[in-house]
Amino acid sequence: MPTAYLNFGIPRVARSSFRSNPRFTLDAAKFPAALPPPENSSLHIERKSMTLILKASELEALADMQRTITAIARVFAGLSQGTAVQPTPDSLFLPTSDARFLPMTALSGAEELASVKLLADIPANLASNLPSQRSTIVLVSQLTGETLAILDGKVPTRVRTAAASAVATKLLARPGSTTLGLVGAGALAVAHVEAMLAVLPLENVVVWSRSADTVAAFCEGISHHGLKIKVAASVQEVVEDADVLCTLTPAVEPLVKGQWFRPGLHVNAVGSRPRPDHREIDSAGMVRARVFVDSLATARAKSGALIIPVAEGAMRFEDVEAELGDVAAGTKQGRLGDEDVTLFNSVGIGLQDLAIGRLLYDAALIQGIGTQVELNN
Repeated sequence: MPTAYLNFGIPRVARSSFRSNPRFTLDAAKFPAALPPPENSSLHIERKSMTLILKASELEALADMQRTITAIARVFAGLSQGTAVQPTPDSLFLPTSDARFLPMTALSGAEELASVKLLADIPANLASNLPSQRSTIVLVSQLTGETLAILDGKVPTRVRTAAASAVATKLLARPGSTTLGLVGAGALAVAHVEAMLAVLPLENVVVWSRSADTVAAFCEGISHHGLKIKVAASVQEVVEDADVLCTLTPAVEPLVKGQWFRPGLHVNAVGSRPRPDHREIDSAGMVRARVFVDSLATARAKSGALIIPVAEGAMRFEDVEAELGDVAAGTKQGRLGDEDVTLFNSVGIGLQDLAIGRLLYDAALIQGIGTQVELNN
């Protein structure tokens, strides 16, 4: 089991603002794979005006969790510092369907990219044994406007979501946390174990799912990490055992109650769809915790976990402590003490797709992976 944990790399911009922040000290000898892409990386590789098409199977081979955690921390800080732009995504729908289509756009000067991910959220697909969410990511050069790459969104979304939880955990959880609780046991749960091992001295995993087959596949998927695995009989058991809790289900009604939160707990609320009436955490949990978000504007528009308790009068939007980028940049405080209950309300933003897209595109160019097409031909 790993005994050293990932510290975030220093962003390529505004480096001086991080020198006094010990969270962002990176030991390059221990974590060479976690370093930000060098200035003379593929950003300056000679290439024709070609577009790279990357399939899910190719992206699976290219994905690197440690690099992604570093990149996500960098773009979160960039959002706080004004070197990145993150609009609130629209939700497009027709009155005849429950399907939602979200164009998730972002722009980053540090990454020299603009991007858009079109997320299709179609719950009715489940009845036909199809994925309920599908997405495609387009990467465009911020310098020239050329379309650099088109990526299937499945792998990047899974990896960057777990990486964002790892960034939040590094910034908000107690550093000595050893027990990870997971509500949900699918592919995203497997990714979260990998991500959490990069930032915490994990020894134990407690997991719950409605599906015994899913739990069995999860246990097999993380067996090589050498962790103690406990299959819980209830969500409450997971919450009460955990030092760090990740909720990873597409719940509509809350599965997790604030009355179960122990002092010192950190929660990553990840799974619910970006809809104002869906949530995994009840209002008591949101009130009990110090709440942080990836983007306040996005959370106010899309997160039922926040919108519902505000509508009930249990809390205000102003009660949100900060965006995670403010903590990453060192302008706002995260955890104040060991008794704090902290909660990262992860809705998901386009900058996360941009950050991992940059990594995957650069790696694919270097390794000669993918299919080049000349769109303008």
